[in-house]
Amino acid sequence: MHYRSLSHHLCAVTLTLGLGLSGLAVAADTDPLKIGLILPMTGQQSSTGRQIDAAVKLYMAQNHPTINGRKVEVIVKDDAGTPDTTRRLAQELVVNDKVVALAGFGITPSAMATAPIATQSKTPMVVMAAATSAITEASPFVIRTSFTLPQVSVSIAEWAAKNNIKKVVTLVSDYGPGTDAEKYFANRIVLNGGQVIDKLRTPLRAPDFAPVLQKVRDAAPEALFVFLPSGQGALFMKQFAERGLDKAGIRLIATGDVTDDDQLNDMGDVALGVVTSHHYSANHKSPANQKFVEAFKKANNGMRPNFMGVGGYDGIRVIVEGLKASKGQGGEALLAAMKGQLFESPRGPVLIDGQTRDIVQDIYIRKVEKVGGELHNVEFDVQKAVKDPGKTK
Repeated sequence: MHYRSLSHHLCAVTLTLGLGLSGLAVAADTDPLKIGLILPMTGQQSSTGRQIDAAVKLYMAQNHPTINGRKVEVIVKDDAGTPDTTRRLAQELVVNDKVVALAGFGITPSAMATAPIATQSKTPMVVMAAATSAITEASPFVIRTSFTLPQVSVSIAEWAAKNNIKKVVTLVSDYGPGTDAEKYFANRIVLNGGQVIDKLRTPLRAPDFAPVLQKVRDAAPEALFVFLPSGQGALFMKQFAERGLDKAGIRLIATGDVTDDDQLNDMGDVALGVVTSHHYSANHKSPANQKFVEAFKKANNGMRPNFMGVGGYDGIRVIVEGLKASKGQGGEALLAAMKGQLFESPRGPVLIDGQTRDIVQDIYIRKVEKVGGELHNVEFDVQKAVKDPGKTK
């Protein structure tokens, strides 16, 4: 009798332990799949952070992704656009939070600082903003969903040549993307028989455009080509008008960062007629984009999505679709599932090139016009399926 009750008791204990352990195993399988999103939510690039954060939140709210019973969770960290901070946050997200992917990266130096961590830990890294061509070559785990400066700079140079613009001054922000924009624009202008009479640069932090704009005025080119990072366009346009360059017969041509949808309405009439090349405009005419813009504005007090927003929206989609295909596995399985994705984005058709891991997309030539009382980048020409010229040897 005594032995029987003891054996019963032991059976019960074993059963409880068994249940407990299997319960633990189940818990591990139901832990959320975490994605680390590192953005400049404060500092000079905060408009980039705000746009990408809003777009990622919108995608998550629309799709509530769950893979094999595991919720997908996004952890947002603010690096204030400081590369040392980006690197530290990436390390913490990989080691402490066990994220399956890193994403965001508002500026090139932040992306470059993180690339070695992606390589060492085999963590896919989705660049939603930074646009220097070489970023995808910094680690085999980098995938990009934004754009590259060579993509848009070559396109506007082609347009300029076709429109008989021969004598040009370039003005760029003095860091990676600016160097790319200056080089690829100038090379193409010269190839097409034009000349670049001066190459000017402004600092990335706290630029004052007045002195360089005076130089432009004195040089009297037919056109001024400009690249500035997202967030600096409004100040530039204000000083462009103050220096009277809009009245001096110097045409302004630029990459789309300058007539950023996020700030365009604040620029006023000086922006009218400015021709730019870019991969996204909130005014893009497609059902997918109209739905995206409507939903984005509704969720963000009427804020208009810009090219950073669409880079974030597509970036989180690429990760989630990759996780579905890899059945929730990270590392090389997730990377493989993200390569070669082809889909209809609010910007138009996009492909993640399996070879370069960079984005292939349509590049539009647009002009700032008034539409329904608001300023918009209105597309009037397109170059289809543009690969990054920085990689087509």
